[in-house]
Amino acid sequence: MSEQGSGTAARRRLGDERGRAAARERRQRLLVVVLGGVVAAAVVIAVVVVAVSRDSGGETLTDSYKGPLAPAAREPFGAVAMAQPGVTAPVVDVYEDFQCPACKAMEERIGGTLKQLAAEGRAKVVYRPFQLFQQEPLMSNSRRAANAAACVPSGIWMRYHDKLFAEQPVEGDRGFGNARLIDWGAELGATDPGFAACVNGSQKIDEVEKASAQAGRAGVDSTPYLALNGRKVEPDVLGSPDELKKAVAKAAGAPAPAPGGATRPGGTALGGDPAA
Repeated sequence: MSEQGSGTAARRRLGDERGRAAARERRQRLLVVVLGGVVAAAVVIAVVVVAVSRDSGGETLTDSYKGPLAPAAREPFGAVAMAQPGVTAPVVDVYEDFQCPACKAMEERIGGTLKQLAAEGRAKVVYRPFQLFQQEPLMSNSRRAANAAACVPSGIWMRYHDKLFAEQPVEGDRGFGNARLIDWGAELGATDPGFAACVNGSQKIDEVEKASAQAGRAGVDSTPYLALNGRKVEPDVLGSPDELKKAVAKAAGAPAPAPGGATRPGGTALGGDPAA
């Protein structure tokens, strides 16, 4: 090989080696970013799980309200409002991701109280599912579940909501497959072929994306996130049915209810039929 050819080959090898080194550096930077995002999300989840799961005995309590539900109606961005006719305030906004373990923990802790407050006419409770996670498979799990929730009829939405949390996949597993999402809906009464088509075709994914954008505009920085009349509630409200009732009563300008009480703010006994 000539001296000129040898020099050209050497320069080519040097260029190739530099290219490979640059590629390795890019991969390493990307890995750091991705892992950093996963760790940050895990830290947020862990902190909130602790906040909503702690009591004096260190045990997780279950909020097991089984009474009637207020009527549910769809609102923009895939939201669903539960309220008795004519009740417009105070408003409790519930931002949640069906793949979020902390959201499931909060649902177990105060989900029944949220239903009770709406059923008794003490508050308008607006559920705002959105996509929190940006890493796979969490992201796709979140998107499929939120899309299915936007597809399901409003008359069974609350039960479907509870089913999604009950069946929440373990973090890191691919879950919320379309076939199961459709089967769960059918079990609850969503037998119209349009529901299956909506799930399989991701027909409501635009609503999911708009819901995520709306959550950002509302200042949602972690989940679960509860706002009372537009203001984020304190952590103790997330962890206690009684504290939630007191906060809602204060927002309504009514006397705080007795712990575990099941009366309307004025003392009227509960009544009414379950939502159709």
